[in-house]
Amino acid sequence: MATKTDLLPSRYRNPELIGQGGMGEIYRAEDEVLGRTVAVKMLAGRYSADEAVRGRFTREALAAARLSGDPNTVTIFDVGEHRGRPFIVMEYLRGGTLEDRLREHGAQDPDRVLDWLDEAGAAIDAAHDHGVIHRDVKPGNLLLAGDGTVRVADFGVASAAGLDSLTMTGTVLGTAGYLAPEQARGEPTTPATDLYALAVVAFELLTGKRPYESDSSTVEAAAHVHAEIPSISDRGDLPAELDPVFRRALAKDPADRFPSAGDFVSALRDRLGTRAPTVYRPPRRRFPVPAIVGGILLALALAGAGLAALLTGGDEGGGGAATPRTVTNVKTVVSTATATTQAEPPPPPPPPPTPSGGSGRALTDQATGLLRRSRWAEAEGVARQAVQRLEGGNDRTYLAYALYDLGRALAEQGKCDEAVTLLKRSEQLQGSRSPITQAKAKCGVR
Repeated sequence: MATKTDLLPSRYRNPELIGQGGMGEIYRAEDEVLGRTVAVKMLAGRYSADEAVRGRFTREALAAARLSGDPNTVTIFDVGEHRGRPFIVMEYLRGGTLEDRLREHGAQDPDRVLDWLDEAGAAIDAAHDHGVIHRDVKPGNLLLAGDGTVRVADFGVASAAGLDSLTMTGTVLGTAGYLAPEQARGEPTTPATDLYALAVVAFELLTGKRPYESDSSTVEAAAHVHAEIPSISDRGDLPAELDPVFRRALAKDPADRFPSAGDFVSALRDRLGTRAPTVYRPPRRRFPVPAIVGGILLALALAGAGLAALLTGGDEGGGGAATPRTVTNVKTVVSTATATTQAEPPPPPPPPPTPSGGSGRALTDQATGLLRRSRWAEAEGVARQAVQRLEGGNDRTYLAYALYDLGRALAEQGKCDEAVTLLKRSEQLQGSRSPITQAKAKCGVR
């Protein structure tokens, strides 16, 4: 039997057990070589006995290590095996987890919740861009740094240990409450799976309870598959405007959910009327850009990649230090390019796009995302499509949102006559809200 002194490799001194669960144990220890406190996660002995599980655990841990240096992601320092048990060494964060906060205080302040979701969402979106799916997003895997910001831990580790499935009896008691319907059915996971779990976390942080909370993990997992999505506004002092956001975020069909964590959190902020903080998100490739701008960005990206290679020498292990330098230099090039082109007359705004095959709800959420990025002309075109699809239907709530999005986009462009009419219609449908008042104020209307 291992003694306290040989629980971990010899370089990790004075181990102290700080967490224990189905997957294994977590120790706080002192890294003698680098002179810092670290957290060491050891895979449980019952999994370590399975050679296939050990191999998957190590492969997933190495994949997660590629994310070190990405925003709000726990940094992994080492991956290895000791006494037949795989381990991961990561940064030690003193602030506990969001699970601790929920256990101690219940529902959290909405502004704080949105900040945490922004930070966790940035990490999840960045991981998806790297092709890594978390598969076990839950409050216990959202760690708090000393400054109160969130870091996401354990990317892919649940899958490596077989914990993203109900097929292993007794292994999912702590995570069944966050399983997406496709996980509960044993189907393949996708980025939409993580986004569903993040929505469950958001629901719990805002209300103090999971949407389908039950004493039985099996009953709770089945509810994710079959039960009607509950109203979050019925669970506490929260506005009814949040209900359609959670209906989409918790949709049974992955294709009906938000396309990214950033889009989900933006929708929450919009309905709560709060301002987004500055959270770094790497550029994402899913938004179309004009061909000329796309060419410039591609050239800048290639230049940035070359610069990164020079700075890091191609060593992935230095990703944590290299990422800020790469971003800083690319920003400098972008700033220079912007200054150079400012003297050129701006091109005319593009005509509104013809209606696409998207639903009125999906188009409304897309328009909201464009407003968040101050892309007024594009938001106008998409919002017009949304209004066209929602007019005459029964979805008055989303029609109100679409009318606001279109009115706001027009107000920002100085097209006030039509903007004010649309904003007043939105107000009639959903009542007075500060974003509507602010948008009308841009046109001098109180």
